[in-house]
Amino acid sequence: MARASWRERIAAARAERAAASRLRTLRPVMHRDGARMEVADASGKPRSLLNFCSNDYLGLSQHFAVVNALQDAASREGAGGVASHLVCGHHALHDALEKELADWLGAPRALLFGSGFMANLAVVQSLLGDDDVCVQDRLNHASLIDAARLAGCKLRRYPHGDSSGALRLMREAADGVAMLATDGVFSMDGDVAPLRELALAARVQKALLYVDDAHGVGVLGPDGRGSVAEAQLSVDQVPLQLVTLGKALGGYGAAVVGDADLIEHLVQSARPYIYTTALPPAQAAATLAAVKLARSEDWRRGKLYDLIAHFKDRAAQAGLVLLPSETPIQPVMCGSDARALSMAATLEQRGYWVAAIRPPTVPEGRARLRVTLSALHSHADVDGLVDALGRARDKAEAEARVAEMLR
Repeated sequence: MARASWRERIAAARAERAAASRLRTLRPVMHRDGARMEVADASGKPRSLLNFCSNDYLGLSQHFAVVNALQDAASREGAGGVASHLVCGHHALHDALEKELADWLGAPRALLFGSGFMANLAVVQSLLGDDDVCVQDRLNHASLIDAARLAGCKLRRYPHGDSSGALRLMREAADGVAMLATDGVFSMDGDVAPLRELALAARVQKALLYVDDAHGVGVLGPDGRGSVAEAQLSVDQVPLQLVTLGKALGGYGAAVVGDADLIEHLVQSARPYIYTTALPPAQAAATLAAVKLARSEDWRRGKLYDLIAHFKDRAAQAGLVLLPSETPIQPVMCGSDARALSMAATLEQRGYWVAAIRPPTVPEGRARLRVTLSALHSHADVDGLVDALGRARDKAEAEARVAEMLR
């Protein structure tokens, strides 16, 4: 029997994605200026768009104090991390950032990673093995799902937000160590996990509750300490949580924050920590400046939540279908992939950049425009976006009616 051709396989996969309107395209960003971006069009010509698909929730990625910290540290310490943390890559700036994050989130210790994906791999693979179980929300981020699969443990997924379902699955898998893992804020729906109920389920089953709070820290809770703090849960109840540094904090990388013994276990055993180069010290300096701003400048969260309320009110008036979210992630539901793409294209023609999110990132028939709000936006920006969304919806519906008549 002849060996299968990899070229034929990838060509078939591409054709299948194209037929389903699921090809993805890289869009070079030529310049960023606040909430505006110069983006290359099909011909490579730059076009200024008002960005509503960034995760820069607090508007810190271009803050002068953050950029100055980056430039100053780079001029003194260089551009790279030069080695893994355990060889010679652990800089004093890394140490200072870890201590600042731990203090902010009220935990004994923090540990830096190159990305949230790597951090999730590290946590699950270091703590679980073949005889263990990882129980997860069905809408968890892909990195948590992949982490459990690569760890070799039993992966069980409960219906979204169903703490009773989580408890049932943990009871059914009584042997070995158990971990209950959930997003704090779900990246595509924008809703918040029922963390108090999940903490109770984990305690009853003697499981470790791990919260990926990538989209919560900086935005939710007192002083922006995230969904765990908003739920008034301690390190005893949530021994580990993930903080990404590239969303509300505007930088790059991630940290796992929590119980000191667990963090030390990651230092000693987590392959994605041991066998990779440390973040550049200059990036740690920039994030350290961003954390201090996020902790002290509550007006950014106040403005953000004012914009969220304004968007939801205007969207309701326009008859747009939203998911129940009180966070900066405001999904506008489209249904079909083709309709989502049509609406995104119409928005771009009107000067707005909003990403069309399609399966497999979201379930079949649940394609959407993922609107994300930032403290960089204004009420006028939101008003213009909602008007453009209404026009894009009407155009997509007209196109769908014509397509139906031509069948």
